[in-house]
Amino acid sequence: MKQIVTVIRPHLAEEVLTSLRRAPIEALSVTEVKGYGRQKSYLDEYQETEYSQAFVPKVEITLWVDDSRCEEVLEKIVAVARCGRIGDGKILVMPVSEFL
Repeated sequence: MKQIVTVIRPHLAEEVLTSLRRAPIEALSVTEVKGYGRQKSYLDEYQETEYSQAFVPKVEITLWVDDSRCEEVLEKIVAVARCGRIGDGKILVMPVSEFL
């Protein structure tokens, strides 16, 4: 079992969820989140430390899938969510030792 955590642009969330509708997933959760990554225009330096002026809104989709279907689900997410610019988001894949 694998846990896939994707952080994507909000306007792409519905499209990603639609593409996953027939995907072989065990469970799914969706959360609105805020944060920043390499968007340096959102960071300023104040007294030698960096702080954020504004967090960028994102959507986090967490999925649990069988090991054998993980690549299939990842391909569907990447096909919809990737546009090739800074701010695309991240995809994390982690093993799950137990799923009840």
